[in-house]
Amino acid sequence: MKFRHLQVRIFVLFLVILPSLSRVKAQTSQDADDKIKRAQALRLFDQDKRLEALPLLEELAQKNPEDEDVTVALAASLVSHAATLTDQHAAAGERLRAKGLLEKSGSTNTLAKNLLQLLSAMPDGGDLQFSANPAVEQAMGAGEAAFSRRDYDQAIKNYSRVLEMESRNYAATLFIGNTFFRKNDFARAGEWYEKAIQLDPNVETAYRYYAEMLARKGDMAKSRSMLIHAAVAEPYNRMVWRDLMTWAALNDTKLNFRYAGASPDPTPLKPPDLKAPAKREPLFDVKLFQERPRDLSDAWKAYNSVREDWKKDGKFKQHFPQEAEYRHSLAEESEALTAEVRVLETLKGDIETAELVMEDQSLSLLLKLHQAGVLEAYVLFRLGDEGIAKDYSAYRARNRDKLEEYMDKFVVPPAPAKAN
Repeated sequence: MKFRHLQVRIFVLFLVILPSLSRVKAQTSQDADDKIKRAQALRLFDQDKRLEALPLLEELAQKNPEDEDVTVALAASLVSHAATLTDQHAAAGERLRAKGLLEKSGSTNTLAKNLLQLLSAMPDGGDLQFSANPAVEQAMGAGEAAFSRRDYDQAIKNYSRVLEMESRNYAATLFIGNTFFRKNDFARAGEWYEKAIQLDPNVETAYRYYAEMLARKGDMAKSRSMLIHAAVAEPYNRMVWRDLMTWAALNDTKLNFRYAGASPDPTPLKPPDLKAPAKREPLFDVKLFQERPRDLSDAWKAYNSVREDWKKDGKFKQHFPQEAEYRHSLAEESEALTAEVRVLETLKGDIETAELVMEDQSLSLLLKLHQAGVLEAYVLFRLGDEGIAKDYSAYRARNRDKLEEYMDKFVVPPAPAKAN
């Protein structure tokens, strides 16, 4: 996938709902003047005055390259500065330098992770292109430069020029919303975010930025809803899950990404990550089989039997005749889990084995997912390896409501009630 226009803006609009960068790593060896400069630089950065913070951050980073907070702020400010440069070679150099700083820092804070994810998606030369149309490219570049200089009225004028040429330009529509947000005009910002969502409901960015603004306003319920929409739009984008986890932390709760099934959990408890696909081989492990109570192991055996059929009996070819090679698929995993469910329902109906099923959290969750009709949604989100992920877009086109229902009822806890 090419480096998309919508990814550019996060370079100058960073995760407004996130807490300020941690200050715990200040270096005790700094003299009083450097401490004052550090506090001033990070305060300017937190106030989105990144161009003003940049020279101070450069000086501080040179003196103490191990200061993580300063390094991350410097990288973000370099990207903002790059947007103001007319020399595209110099701008690319700023972005590449920012990427190098983040890689070297090894920072694990959300800002650093998201920015590095975006910078890593750039072309190798660090160049960015908004449009093949030179006039659109010029107007977008002018808008980004004005935004970075905090000249918000001029930024809106330039983005509006883009829409005069390309009325369905997602980036310009989104960026106008962001600019109104920076002007603290939340009502108009929301209108423009809604317009961007209507242009392409399968892009996560407008949902996520809207959620950030709503959280800033204190509307955690609607912010939650927008983040669920973002996850359904792009479930394998790590930025969505970082923001969901940030939302949960702000509300003193956690996402519930429990595993469901009779077999051992094939992956750590974490949101989808295609860089670490779910490993479910070998299908049948005798030692683990023996560790399960005999009756419950029947459910696991049913699961494995279905998966063996898909591999050995040509079932994959029957379902996907256009594909040359076998892959793990939504259809296979869902059928295997459904086979488990049938066994569990029988065990649950027997007085001697009902307690075994209901006391096992992973098994009772599997039954609840099946009963709610969101088992396939669970598979796509929780077990979405590289094979299963190929089935996501087609499923979303037919069953968006099921995906949202799964996230709403099983993954994201409700927003806290507002105090009277």
